[in-house]
Amino acid sequence: NEARKLNHQEVVEEDKRRKLPPNWEAKKARLEWELKVEQKKKECAARGEDYERVRLLEISAEEADRWERKKKKKNPDLGFSDYASAQLRQYQRLTRQIKPDLEQYEKLKEQYGEALYPTSDSLLHGSHVPSKEGVDRMVADLEKQIEKREKYSRRRPYNDDADIDYINERNAKFNKKAERFYGKYTAEIKQNLERGTAI
Repeated sequence: NEARKLNHQEVVEEDKRRKLPPNWEAKKARLEWELKVEQKKKECAARGEDYERVRLLEISAEEADRWERKKKKKNPDLGFSDYASAQLRQYQRLTRQIKPDLEQYEKLKEQYGEALYPTSDSLLHGSHVPSKEGVDRMVADLEKQIEKREKYSRRRPYNDDADIDYINERNAKFNKKAERFYGKYTAEIKQNLERGTAI
């Protein structure tokens, strides 16, 4: 009887485990770790210590080196996914390059006062003239972008085994384009012509 009860309990437990999602163990471990971190943060706050300092004191040098190597391995540039993310990445890259001229800002602040910060009622059209250095900086940056963009053209590899159905480069491009748009409709006709069974 006792063995039967134990077997039944074990079957019930196994069934429960099988019904859980496959990443349940990892989720559970993650939640337990987050709870420990929260508890440690509260303890540090109660003692008046900085949690980040306490956490870093507990980490060994080897572990810290391993984390640094892992961080370096991760490539933040995931390549092109869509135009919005590409535009955001470029915007962030360009804004990181901007070095604000605080002296010029202070001069403008003294000159315009509250009018420096426009509201819906302010008419500032044509009042701002950019400096020569600012224009030169923008032109240099745009030229750098154009130069970088020109380097990005991907060279398509030439396939020696492909059929030659063109008479010059321009005709080859035209044939590729025609194949891309109409290839699925003309595949059978092309095969018949090659075999010599065309009607």
